[in-house]
This record gives sequence, C-alpha cells and structure tokens, in this order.
Amino acid sequence: MTGEQSTTHIFQTSFGKVIALKSNGIIKAGSIRYARSERFQKPVAEQPSPSEIIFPDKTPVCPQAISPLVEKMIGPTQIENFDPDESTQYLSIFRPAHFTDQGKLPVVVWIHGGSHEIGCGDLPTSDPSEWVKEQEIMVVTVSYRLGLFGFLGGNDSRPPNLGLFDMIEALKWIKTYISEFGGDPENITLLGQSSGGDAIAHLMISEGVEGLFQRVIIQSAPLGLRHKRQKMSAEFLKKTEVLKDETDVLKMMDEYGKFVPSVIRYGLKAAMPFGVQYGFPPLCKEEESVDKWNAAAEKYDVLIGLNNDETAFYLKTSDALNKYFGKGLGLKIMDKTVEKTTELIYGNPAKIFAENYSKAGGNVYLFRIHSGLENSHVGAPHCIDLPLIFGNESAWKSSVMLKDIPWSYIHENGKKLRALWAEFARSGYISDYSERPEILKIRKISFQ
Repeated sequence: MTGEQSTTHIFQTSFGKVIALKSNGIIKAGSIRYARSERFQKPVAEQPSPSEIIFPDKTPVCPQAISPLVEKMIGPTQIENFDPDESTQYLSIFRPAHFTDQGKLPVVVWIHGGSHEIGCGDLPTSDPSEWVKEQEIMVVTVSYRLGLFGFLGGNDSRPPNLGLFDMIEALKWIKTYISEFGGDPENITLLGQSSGGDAIAHLMISEGVEGLFQRVIIQSAPLGLRHKRQKMSAEFLKKTEVLKDETDVLKMMDEYGKFVPSVIRYGLKAAMPFGVQYGFPPLCKEEESVDKWNAAAEKYDVLIGLNNDETAFYLKTSDALNKYFGKGLGLKIMDKTVEKTTELIYGNPAKIFAENYSKAGGNVYLFRIHSGLENSHVGAPHCIDLPLIFGNESAWKSSVMLKDIPWSYIHENGKKLRALWAEFARSGYISDYSERPEILKIRKISFQ
C-alpha cells in the first residue's frame, strides 16, 4: 500500500492486542499466526497472546520452488520480502478504515492457488485493498502448508491433507475472533482460485467444518484432475521418503523435483502432482464424494466457473510449442488443444458440479470469463481472473499475460466483477438487474 503515510491501528481482542497498519483507507492486520505445527503433524490452534501481535519484518511463506512460468506470466517474486517457514499457518485481515464497529462486515476468506505447491496468502497480486474499499467488505487471506509439507502424505508418519487441516484451523480462528475486527462470523464466504478453488470444493465435504462458512466462490478449479490419483500419490510419496527428515528445507525444494510423477505415465493429473487425497481425514472415499457434495447442497451457496481459455496459460506461452504451433495450421491445432484441455480439466467438471448441486436442491451459479478483445493471442487464460478481482495495477506491471491488455480495460471489467462477487458474498444471490461486465457470462443453474 502506497500513498498516504501509514499509521498504526490497535485491535484489542480476546486473542490479544493486534497492532495493524492503517493506510489509504484500509486497515491491515498482517501475518497473524492462527496455528502452528511440527513437520508432518496436524496443526495445533494458536492460543491467545499476552504480548502484542505485530507485523513481522518479512512475510512468512511455506518453502517452495520458484515457478519460471509464474514468474514470466504474472511477475517476479521479490524473495527478499519473504521468510520460509514450515509452520506457515498465518492469516491477514483487510477492512475499510472508516467502518464503525456498530455493524458487521461480510467476510471473504481468500484461499490462494498455485497447484498446492507454490504461493501464499499475502502476495501483491492478490492484495484485496481495492476490493475492500470499493465494496465495504472484509477480506481475510490465508497461508497454509504446501507441497511436501501439506499436500502429499499417505501413511501414519506422513499423513495427507495437512494443508486442508490448516485451512480448517484458520476458519475456526476466523469464526471465533473475526467479530472483534468488525467481521460477521455468520456471513463468511470462501473464495479460491485454481488449487485454492479445488481445496474449497473439498472443504465443503470435509469433516469438522460445520458452521464455519456459508458460501463458496470457486474459480478455475482443476476438478478434472481429481480422479484416481491414489497410485500416483503413493509412488510420489515413496520416492520422496529420502527427503522426509532433511533439515535444510531449501535442499528439499531443490531435490523433490527429481521425483515428480511422469505425465506420460499418469496423464494430465501428473501436471498437478500434489493434491487432496480421498480416503484419509478429513475427506471421504472418492466414490462417496458426489453424494457428499449433494448432501451439502442445503448448507452452502455456490458460485463456480472458469476462464474461457484456461490452458492457454501453459500451452500458448511455451516458446517450444509456439515454434511449431504458433501460426497457420499449427495455430489451429493449438487453439483446438486449448479448447479441449480447458473443457476436460475445468469446464465440464464445473458444469457437472453445478448441475448436480442444483439437482440436489443447492443454490448455484455458473460463470465463464471471456477475453472480449480481438486478436488476443492467449484469450482468457488461467489466472486472468486475479487482476480482475484484486486490481492493484502496480503489482501486475511486469505481467506478460497482460502486456497487450490496457489496464483501463482490466479495471473497468474488474470493478463490475468485484461488485457482483461482493453481492454474492453478502447474500448468496446475484440480481438479474445487477450490471455485468462485458467479459462475463453467468447464469443461475436451476432444475425444478
């Protein structure tokens, strides 16, 4: 946050005295520890603190390998601003500075994406300040364990789904304390993109989440990769056993790439080798998942969808592929491949999810974001929804994904999209009369 000088704001809460920063109409309480953990152990809720809770000098982040593709398409990671921490259970709270405590703000909980392998809750490209100011909502961003630490496992010594357990602990913290920051604990919406959306879909059918949230917004979840992962995960677990006691986490990050499952052997799902695992707490068996979602239909409002050209993010940005498929017949083949893989991984699974949910009596909307620009090489790829939802032009200035898109176009469409998402977060509904951005197609799924 830049502009006016930051001042401190104190929240006197039952969790402790939280020192926040106030700047540009936003109050941010950053990197509050909600739980802690030992390696490969379930998280333990953090207890109230007798001392002041203040911003750390650096943002805690789960140890991870840098993704060259993300660095290129979204922007470089300023690694000097982050501090690797295995026990990375932190959350940050954003709320309007002018809001009075006489009311309670609807709460949106951001679960970041990154293939269950990279990212954190506090990145400049997902700073929700613009959205919070525009719509007078509260946003809580959550960091959790990733990769080897949070989304592999499969036995007693290395249990799976630890990242999901972290999220559940974060939601319990939010439910307990968020009213003391001005949020409404009875109006909580989970928002997730990519693997974050995948995680949210599975939180809907997890044990121990009763009453922790009321709505979900699932963006670009790769639900088509969720099936029959057991054999692949078991192989990956076995091969990484040599790393489980390594004390140097950076060495672990350097080494595990040698053992990533083969796409040739396991198909497209190997492109996301880390993930939630059925048949282990807090999840059911895979064959029970659809019935579990149907049973959840009366509990949660759902807004689910995707970008029209999701896999262009991976395929059309490859120099090697563009050499052969960048023009003429090759480009037609590329376009068809993007279309087919987008539907396989994202589109059809989202449609089936929404239709099943509606048939079970659920309130569900299905959306699709299009490019709306002529001669756009990548169209509306994976992650294009992030600048639309979060804005923050300065954070996206190095993004190759946006290099041919005027920021005014992103802002104009993003402001309308943010208003719709906030409307859903407040009530679970989107009015037929609410203004739509030109890039969005959205409809309520209804089977009556």
